Amino acid sequence: MADPRDPATEIARLLDIMAALRDSETGCPWDIEQTFATIAPYTIEEAHEVEDAIQREAWDELPGELGDLLLQVVFQAQIAREAGMFDFADCAASISDKLIFRHPHVFGDESRDKSAEQQVRDWEAIKAVERAGKAERGTLDGVALGLPALTRAVKLQNRAARVGFDWPGPGDVLAKIAEEAAELVEARDSLGPEAMEEEFGDLLFVMANLARHLKIDPELALRRANAKFTRRFGAVEAALAAQGRRPEDSDLTEMDRLWDAAKAAERGA
Repeated sequence: MADPRDPATEIARLLDIMAALRDSETGCPWDIEQTFATIAPYTIEEAHEVEDAIQREAWDELPGELGDLLLQVVFQAQIAREAGMFDFADCAASISDKLIFRHPHVFGDESRDKSAEQQVRDWEAIKAVERAGKAERGTLDGVALGLPALTRAVKLQNRAARVGFDWPGPGDVLAKIAEEAAELVEARDSLGPEAMEEEFGDLLFVMANLARHLKIDPELALRRANAKFTRRFGAVEAALAAQGRRPEDSDLTEMDRLWDAAKAAERGA
């Protein structure tokens, strides 16, 4: 690593830059126009870009991506500061207090000699106390609406499972998947588009539950499937390009054969 920089100095510099960008007289017009709502989508996008860099093991890119994500926190905190709501220090203090409260076995007098299962139970008990302080009384209260749909489905299912609302094992979920697939076919054939969308959603929800039972992250699994599709279709395009052709110059039979060749080449490698 290069000579280490002082974190406090760099944080202060970033906060000053953000304040200057938002200055109503001398700042950047685009930055001045932003609100909590307009910035929120960028926050989600930057979090995904952090995840992408990690999945690709692009460690040289990761500091920049984490910096972009940090900017989102600083940006929102600056908007709040201008409105007299809170500031960056409040954000930092909030997470510091939460970490200390949730880790009594590190920062308190509780024993660290616990099983992973016991730590999970303790963690949930602590979060239940926090939810009670926020007047979140329902089992599913507090599961963020803005999460990716598959991730939120798993979180909802985990919450329900903690109070006993869950299938005993993956075999039961597989049976439910078959049932939901049949209902989707029925909706397609005789019930119309709204029912078809509803049944498709039900099928996706149960697929997320199967992932949970199999201890698979469905969001990660789908991202990897997307990457695999992109990679293999790129190989199909490359094979056609070597002949001076494009996919629209081919047909499904040929492209399917090239797809199988790309899959076999990957497995051979």
